[in-house]
Amino acid sequence: MSTTSQASPALRVHDEVVDSEDFLHRRGDRRYERRCVSADEYRHFRQWGYVIVRGLVSPEDVDELDQHTMDLMQGRLPEQQAMDEFDPDNVKHENYRERLRGEGKTTRHLVRPPEDATPEEKAAMFLRIHMLHRQLALHEQTLLHPRILDVLEAIIGPDVLALQSMLFLKPPGKVGQGWHQDSYYIPTQPDTLIGSWLAIDDADELNGALWLAKGSGREPIYPPCPNVADGTKPYGFGDRLIEDLTHIHGASDPQDDHNHLTPVADGYDQVLASVKKGDVVFFNGHILHRSKDNITKDRYRRAFVGHYCNARSITQWGYDPEGGPIARDESLGGATNGSHILARGDTHLPFARPRFDTPCAALLPDEVRRGHFDGIARTLAAHGDGMMGCGIGVPDDHD
Repeated sequence: MSTTSQASPALRVHDEVVDSEDFLHRRGDRRYERRCVSADEYRHFRQWGYVIVRGLVSPEDVDELDQHTMDLMQGRLPEQQAMDEFDPDNVKHENYRERLRGEGKTTRHLVRPPEDATPEEKAAMFLRIHMLHRQLALHEQTLLHPRILDVLEAIIGPDVLALQSMLFLKPPGKVGQGWHQDSYYIPTQPDTLIGSWLAIDDADELNGALWLAKGSGREPIYPPCPNVADGTKPYGFGDRLIEDLTHIHGASDPQDDHNHLTPVADGYDQVLASVKKGDVVFFNGHILHRSKDNITKDRYRRAFVGHYCNARSITQWGYDPEGGPIARDESLGGATNGSHILARGDTHLPFARPRFDTPCAALLPDEVRRGHFDGIARTLAAHGDGMMGCGIGVPDDHD
């Protein structure tokens, strides 16, 4: 049985009065129909910790991201900064790791490979780049893609906060990433983290597609072992109030014998997420997942990964030093919600606006954003028959 929703509030955009639902489903001159999640997709996500939504992003949108990514790899984007030097025999030199991957920083520098490098050498310099939605309009648009947000709104919404973007290039011969849980790296409280993995290339076992330990989304987050050698606190988060939970070393290490999560993953069926361009894999922050090496000689495995949480969860991750005074709220224990974009719904917490004005909830006026969800403002109310039924909540009423 289908249901009909009440009319969405209207707002004025560039002197045009538009429906807020229409506004949230715009992207430039493109308008998207809402993608409703099926009951089977919803059940699959809840039961197994992930779901693959086939063909979610249109070929037109993926082709645009494809060409943009190729231009980035070859240094053709005007936003890319020139590197000072280049040694084709030592692309793993510390200078390149710092400049290309931005070690220790949330926002990575967007560099341009040297002109005298070959196309293959240029492409080999990149493996993954974080937080490009803070530097490039297309990445912000992809992080806030209406079709991706439709699915997120259904499974963790209606309030969705966009936290992170990651561009994976993975040229031929590049190594994979070992078993890990995303909430180990990006904690949210309450714990509502979810990832979306958009395939820019077809991905399979040969070029390093995603593997998931099916059902492991019900596992706790395994905390890191303390570094007793020098007394420093290791990076990583976990459920430390579970007394018999094993502490781990080696999360994300591609060598299984060095990764303490390998025996945990071995307790589950390990499924390969073979995908076509435009497919999106959604997975919760607890599920164990990995990728293997790209063993092909001529195929990339490029993907755009976004991370999100319910906008009413607090996070202390991903501080944006250019985000202004609300980017970190010390009154909330250093919460960084103000560094991240409110994608859908509403929240009582700070949030950031998109830098490139991509349509999303953060750009809606307060009264429109809150009015959009008037239908949720219902509560249990007393009835004359002594039962509890559904009634309109009246905030000023007192029992």
